[in-house]
Amino acid sequence: MTATHADYRLSQLDQLEAESIHIFREAAAEFEKPVLMFSGGKDSIVMLRLAEKAFFPAKIPFPVLQIDNGLDFPEVAETRDRWVSRLGVRLVIASIDDAIARGIVVDDGKTSRNRLQTPTLLNAIEENGFTAAFGGGRRDEEKARAKERVYSHRDEFGQWDPKMQRPELWSLYNGRLHEGEHMRIFPISNWTELDIWDYIGREGIEIPQVYFAHQRRVFERDGMLLTETPLNPLREGEVATERTVRYRTCGDMTLTGCVESTASTIPEIIEEVAAARVTERGATRGDDRFSEAAMEDRKKEGYF
Repeated sequence: MTATHADYRLSQLDQLEAESIHIFREAAAEFEKPVLMFSGGKDSIVMLRLAEKAFFPAKIPFPVLQIDNGLDFPEVAETRDRWVSRLGVRLVIASIDDAIARGIVVDDGKTSRNRLQTPTLLNAIEENGFTAAFGGGRRDEEKARAKERVYSHRDEFGQWDPKMQRPELWSLYNGRLHEGEHMRIFPISNWTELDIWDYIGREGIEIPQVYFAHQRRVFERDGMLLTETPLNPLREGEVATERTVRYRTCGDMTLTGCVESTASTIPEIIEEVAAARVTERGATRGDDRFSEAAMEDRKKEGYF
């Protein structure tokens, strides 16, 4: 008689999912008041799906926090609201406009809204007493994020010191904090952009339509295609044309570029991403191009 054995090996996606769910559960058990940072983009939506799975059939035991820069794509906000409504989670919105009105940040007319997110975020964490904040950063996105641990310690000023990170041998995480400190936690650190899209396809996850190919009036600036909008007026010599494009990442619509693409389905996007040689941030995020160490400098100040 031929002996048969069940194959208990997990696929790559199953392994990543299990690791992320473990991190969510560990942090929820360890920290008194966690929060999930939620932008409405593909990575934070995958994070919300993983948190849903981690605590099902109970509700997610912590709120979600959005830093509203006032320049988000309308499609992203609409998708965010549907997810929040379906899951019944509490949404905390920290608005940059409100922070400016309260004197928390100063808008000098030159600093990008993305940079104003940092003090707005730190103020929201302090005001709400959050001791841990889940973020959707991935190590493949950018060099500074490749340096960061799963548990990323932030001091009493909300700042990150890349030279003072805690070891994470055998996936053991040190969450000890002193008064005023908090932890940033990255459950999808080990995922890649391709993993994210594979998971979105497998799970049938709803994401904003801007990620799929569509017609849009765009213009070229600094090697990127930006949306024509009254918030981002054309400069001398710039010309807007209608093209078939999609977004690889979502953020401040005045700084986030799109790519020419005909990928209108998940399998087509997966095929496109598999052939890409530049990460989505490197290709389409203008705020990462100010200097070679732009992201690391912002993370040291307390950025996502």
